[in-house]
Amino acid sequence: MTLQRIQDERPALVLVVDDNPTNRYVLGTTLRRAGHRVVEAADGAEGLAVLAASDPRPEAALVDVRLPDMTGYEVCERIKADPGTAYLPVIHISASAISASDRTQGLNRGADAYLTEPIAPDELLATLTAALRYTRARHRAEALAARLARLNETTLSLYRATTAVGLARAAAEGASRLLDTAADAFLTASDGSVTHLATTAAGAPARELPTVPEAPGAWQWHSLTDRVGAAVDTVPRAGWPLPAAVREDDGDLAVALARTKQGRPPAAVAVPASAVSTPHDRDLLTQLTHTTALALEALRAYDEERTLALTLQRSFLPESLPPTGRARLAVRYAPASQYAEIGGDFYEAVRTPTGLVLAVGDVAGHSLEAAMVMGQVRHALRAYALDGHAPHEIHRRLERILATHDPLTSVTLCTVQVPNDSDVLRIANAGHIPPLLRAPDGTVREITGHGPLLGLALPNPEPVEVEAAPGTDLVLVTDGLIERRDRSLDESLARLSDAVATAPGDPEGLCDHLLSTFPPDGRDDVAILAANLRAR
Repeated sequence: MTLQRIQDERPALVLVVDDNPTNRYVLGTTLRRAGHRVVEAADGAEGLAVLAASDPRPEAALVDVRLPDMTGYEVCERIKADPGTAYLPVIHISASAISASDRTQGLNRGADAYLTEPIAPDELLATLTAALRYTRARHRAEALAARLARLNETTLSLYRATTAVGLARAAAEGASRLLDTAADAFLTASDGSVTHLATTAAGAPARELPTVPEAPGAWQWHSLTDRVGAAVDTVPRAGWPLPAAVREDDGDLAVALARTKQGRPPAAVAVPASAVSTPHDRDLLTQLTHTTALALEALRAYDEERTLALTLQRSFLPESLPPTGRARLAVRYAPASQYAEIGGDFYEAVRTPTGLVLAVGDVAGHSLEAAMVMGQVRHALRAYALDGHAPHEIHRRLERILATHDPLTSVTLCTVQVPNDSDVLRIANAGHIPPLLRAPDGTVREITGHGPLLGLALPNPEPVEVEAAPGTDLVLVTDGLIERRDRSLDESLARLSDAVATAPGDPEGLCDHLLSTFPPDGRDDVAILAANLRAR
């Protein structure tokens, strides 16, 4: 006989409902001699009341069919209709209702077995044992299904996490819910920092805890060693080298480690060893920790790719602004937040023999590909500007470069030529946020004329010519500065004009004022180029 079957056939608390005291005595004596505990009731109403008040509740009920206040069939139906007792196996007994139709009615109305008196003690005990074995196995399966559902919910939470703290929180709270206990989760990030979150009780929210510097070395004793995979070891709580929410009086710890790539620090989840008492418990803890390690590896890979992409993206941007007597220049560039994709925002300032060319643009999309296209467009723009081409001619030439890429690649770009011999600016805008001019008297105007996006193979119109007296401020921005999901673009442009009107007079202060007025939301890159025009 297997250990599980022995557990399923262990003695139980049994409810006996019979109006005959002699029958209750005989049934109760038989059950007690077999190791069972018994609670008794003399009629149906008393039996239901005893069942509702008992703590713990009985695991089975023997119910006489002929009761003074209601039939045993009705008692059974009420037991099965209550979600709190529907699990309870009911065995009908009767000395008078012994026909096939009686037995059929009892079974059809919810009974798990039907015995006719006189009942041999061995038959009674065997029938009860069979009912308990089936009910306990079903209850165990239902409990496991519920835990697997919680594991699935935890898995979704793990894969939704975008930070090490969020991932550790999902792991600790998931382990706590799965195993009904306190739990600790330890994650080592790409930079070597260890994130530790823990719950102090089953279902409690996780809180962040400090981790001692020796944390990475704490795993050397584990059976997983430096292998890829997952394993659970039991260790003495007193010898545990790290802080933990699991208390020392909870006994030993069950520590699960998982690693999905050679050479990586593992993900670790620790719970009281008493909470991992069955193979199912161990399997659930192993699966949760392995899923945590997979999610952690995805975060690490994303961080590494993003770091590479940002390094590449920054290498495409100008190292410094050129010195020029035609204008004072300032620029601000803010990449998207740590867990947003990189974009294709860029800026350029080129001093040419005939003047100054300023530009701000944005390659559509958020990816490494967008950053690479941005680099090519910016370098080409610089070359065309140095060759002396007018803004709209620069745009036409960039169209040919974009034609060599995916036909869906598009770019918004605003290019401004500031000539050395004139106060007339030449502005070509290819679908970009309109540039703003603030006159020396503080009035702000938006230069609205523009053509289509680059990359659509559409004609590029002649540039707009605008007179700008010395002391005028020119402001070029990308949409990441002002676009927000909760307001329209027209409203954002109006706010931008107001912010420029009230900004400090120097380009550096103007850029800082715009960033404070429109704090980046982390969803997109932000580029700002400001120029204060000087006299010729």
